[in-house]
Amino acid sequence: MPCYQQDRRGGMAPPRRLITIAVSVVSFVILAALAIAQFGPSSELHARKLAQRIERAQRANPQAEPRDTSLGDKYLVGVGKADITGPVVEIGFGGYADTSQVGSGLRQRLYSRTFIIGETKNPKNRVVYIVLDTQSGDTAVRNGVLDALKGMGDEYSVYGQSNVALTGTHSHSGPGAWFNYLLPQITSLGFSKQSYQAVVDGAVLSIKRAHESLQEGYVDIGTTDINDGNNNRSPSAYLANPESERAQYPFNTDKTLTLLRFRRASDLKSVGVLTWYPVHGTSVFQNNTLVNGDNKGVAAYLFEQSVKGDSRAADGFVAGFSNANVGDTTPNTLGAYCDDGTGAACDFETSTCADGKVQACHGRGPLFQKLDKGVSSCYEIGRKQYAGAKNVWTSLDSRSTPVVGSTVRSFHYFHDMRYYKFHLDNGTEVQTCPAALGHSFAAGTSDGPGAFDFKQGDSGAPNNPFWSAVGGLLKAPSAEQTACQKPKPILLDVGEMDRPYVWTPNIVDIQSFRVGQLFMIISPSEATTMSGRRWRDAVKAAAKQQKLTGSNEPVVVLGGPANTYAHYVATPEEYAVQRYEGASTLFGQYELPAYINLTLSALPYLSPSSTSSPPPGPSPPDQRENSLSFITGIVYDGAPSSKPFGTCITQPSSSYTRGSVVTAVFQGANPRNNLRLEGTYAAVEKLGADGKTWTQVRSDEDWNLTYEWKRTNGLSGYSEVTIRWETRTESNGEGDDPTGTYRIRYYGDAKAAVTGKVTEFEGVSREFKLA
Repeated sequence: MPCYQQDRRGGMAPPRRLITIAVSVVSFVILAALAIAQFGPSSELHARKLAQRIERAQRANPQAEPRDTSLGDKYLVGVGKADITGPVVEIGFGGYADTSQVGSGLRQRLYSRTFIIGETKNPKNRVVYIVLDTQSGDTAVRNGVLDALKGMGDEYSVYGQSNVALTGTHSHSGPGAWFNYLLPQITSLGFSKQSYQAVVDGAVLSIKRAHESLQEGYVDIGTTDINDGNNNRSPSAYLANPESERAQYPFNTDKTLTLLRFRRASDLKSVGVLTWYPVHGTSVFQNNTLVNGDNKGVAAYLFEQSVKGDSRAADGFVAGFSNANVGDTTPNTLGAYCDDGTGAACDFETSTCADGKVQACHGRGPLFQKLDKGVSSCYEIGRKQYAGAKNVWTSLDSRSTPVVGSTVRSFHYFHDMRYYKFHLDNGTEVQTCPAALGHSFAAGTSDGPGAFDFKQGDSGAPNNPFWSAVGGLLKAPSAEQTACQKPKPILLDVGEMDRPYVWTPNIVDIQSFRVGQLFMIISPSEATTMSGRRWRDAVKAAAKQQKLTGSNEPVVVLGGPANTYAHYVATPEEYAVQRYEGASTLFGQYELPAYINLTLSALPYLSPSSTSSPPPGPSPPDQRENSLSFITGIVYDGAPSSKPFGTCITQPSSSYTRGSVVTAVFQGANPRNNLRLEGTYAAVEKLGADGKTWTQVRSDEDWNLTYEWKRTNGLSGYSEVTIRWETRTESNGEGDDPTGTYRIRYYGDAKAAVTGKVTEFEGVSREFKLA
């Protein structure tokens, strides 16, 4: 078997989680000693009253209309989408925790997609489900969104803690530095207000657009199985679950995609779809530095493009692809193999190779042979989700489950997981623990291996006590914490570290939504496959026992990671194995039973008769104003006098065949000067039949158009931008690119050396033919 490591990974030794540890030791000293400019949001505003215009409309037409049972009950429905693409260069990515993965450009813009459902008779009862093309939801971002909504007037006062869910697709290929807690900030060198504000502003704009589109409509549910869209990356841990439980399921990951269709009542056109399917956003490897939404970003893009001009879909159609019980899933569906020249399968229990280490163990996506940093495999896994969702959407008119019952409810409260005591079903009293990460956390996974001699499956006494000593330099766990977390050997006692500020959450969001017979569990942690199954089953059984849906069978989905990032939740049996997912289950072996207990205790708040909310609980720390940053700013941009900004210094060829890559290089400037939200850095323009009119046909939104920035002279501020158009054929995209005459356009912004003024400019290539 050939060795793929050098070509595929560019010769990099992927540091993954271990870098976090090494940098943590240094950063602790630095961060404790230095105080950098504070990034504070605007202060909290007072709560506003309910939107009067919607209530007046309801009071003006109080008579209930007869329901068409094939459509279900009427709801208020609204969808919205907005750009959240932060700085695409010079910011570390969020997801792989790799300090060398710093943005150098853009493959696909990132978006927030919002879905609102409300009652028609009592429109203050509504829920807001947001899908961000990010690694996860987050406390800082959620606080920013809620602050902004409070400042938008009475009409938006109906939105708040209880009914806004902020979920992430779990892409590992977007800019980081927007996190609330110190640990995920470290590998991106702190907190970036620009990165944070891009996500907040885009999320708020998507809510605004969804709110403005609210109208009466219908919601229905469909499902399909996508058997080749994911795999289990920790099968040895999955096997620790009881055999009788495993026998209930044909696969060791969930294969079902659940789709929610939104239709407006006026003409029954679809305004959007929201789906749940579990697969990690790790199709694109950790040596990729071009921002993109990974496989779920591809799926959403393909669906939205496919319905343009479709008479069944309304203008502004939004497709959200939410994650589910993603914890132990992988998009690398061909399995994990050693890229060490042997081609052998990685060790089943430890994910090591012949040298006894994890570095050479890599998962292989469906098109891994292309050696393109996972880009082709990413597109294929995204295409599979799109194709499954599109088939469901197409067939819903003949077979679907209408959402009925008209009830819309939500609950949210904060809960401190430190030494939370409760009883299991058998009456045994157990407790959760302050957050801690085990040794196998630093081993990484086959999606992104760790370093040194860390291995997966390291339970009990650690394989190498040296690393416990390293973690102890930061904070040695107490005897109580050590006993609580057993059999996890603690590497980082992050839940008891608060200098210079809190490292990771101990206080988590407990939240669920209910729309008719549909229940949505909003998980702050990455639930493993079996964890998600147990959680969903418990909610379904309790909903039936409490008769919350009458004669209608409850449908339960799980979405996340959401609201804050609380790492993983494995089953107690998986926790005992201490592979990566168990080692990253922050709050000890009883975290999953605790989550289920906390959810079920609040389930009565989702009753049709409920008019109250649970107590809010203790607020988590808001660290936006005291987060530190070591991210350097932009000093100035420069360009040679003979090559001013926007000059095309490398022209494309005069002609190409479809399937070729068109390349143009421009004299550039740092894209952090202007994020161009709702706009584009790169464009492809096509000449019209009149021989005069140019029309933009490709932009940053498109997967096949890439923008890459490179500094060529730091002292002079010179830089270059390379734009590549990967032209499509039926074999490498969603359809042929039409023949014709084209050109490449570049949009840039340069910062002056003395005044600091930022000035827009454009560049354009010569024409070329595509045949």
